Amino acid sequence: MQPEPSAAPRHRTVESSAGRIHLVEQGTGPLVLLVHGFPESWYSWRRQLPALAAAGYRAVAIDVRGYGRSSKPAETDAYRMLDLVEDNVALVHALGEENAVVVGHDWGSNIAATSALLHPEVFRAVALLSVPYAPPGGPRPTDVFGRIGGPEQEFYVSYFQEPGRAETEIEPDVRGWLAGFYAALSADTMPAQD
Repeated sequence: MQPEPSAAPRHRTVESSAGRIHLVEQGTGPLVLLVHGFPESWYSWRRQLPALAAAGYRAVAIDVRGYGRSSKPAETDAYRMLDLVEDNVALVHALGEENAVVVGHDWGSNIAATSALLHPEVFRAVALLSVPYAPPGGPRPTDVFGRIGGPEQEFYVSYFQEPGRAETEIEPDVRGWLAGFYAALSADTMPAQD
């Protein structure tokens, strides 16, 4: 049975240090902030928005800085974790709230966890989907990623770390690139196991 949404989802933007953060919100009640992963946008949460609204929450799905309709600063330093966390804090305050539950998926899980760790007064609870919490310390994630595929394969995170490299390949046909990326990750394109 599908839950009844309290009202249609509403798109808008709020100001942050990046410029603007695009969000989609639905419902009233305690705030639940939904943070997407890669390569996603607020749209990944489209099914959860009406369900949360029907359950009595104000559900807000964002386009993380650099994604979708949110601002895309040119400087690579503008995408540091502390900046992404501050976007979440600014968003909660711009929505007229003092606190929220933050939920992250994939890369958004890292942002959600760090938001809750650095600002427990704002983020009273956190949920992480598909990527577990990893405390600071230990090997750098990029070093671990570099060993995943072996010397012959490059992990996708490394591909995006060289400024301009991914943009040169992707920007001429973003829709086609995403379609190919999703197809490559789907079970239908994987070779049969013997």
